[in-house]
Amino acid sequence: MAVPPLVGVVDDDESVRESLPELLSLLGFEARAFASAEEFLRCGSLQNTRCLVLDISLPGMSGPELYRELLARGLVIPTIFISAHLNENVRSDLMKQGAIACLSKPFSEKELGHALQTAVGVP
Repeated sequence: MAVPPLVGVVDDDESVRESLPELLSLLGFEARAFASAEEFLRCGSLQNTRCLVLDISLPGMSGPELYRELLARGLVIPTIFISAHLNENVRSDLMKQGAIACLSKPFSEKELGHALQTAVGVP
């Protein structure tokens, strides 16, 4: 049996950290949730993470700052940004930097599923 792709969820909202991994599991992924960018960087699973679902606004290091830090370390992890306050300028900038998608909270299971399929190439 194949190991499900690992998806990291980084969001300071506890309800998102609890609900999103459950949804990801139903979609066939293994998920690990983190409350901050710094916590994700310390997790020891960076090399195995196939996709990152990343809140834009985080305490400390922001989502876009984490994304740039990963790229600076040579880690290209397909990233889906999420935000409750997404504006078109931020979305456009993140997409230009290589983001897979930028989803506004609340997003649908279908939107997330499509972005995950693009990110990891599984149906």
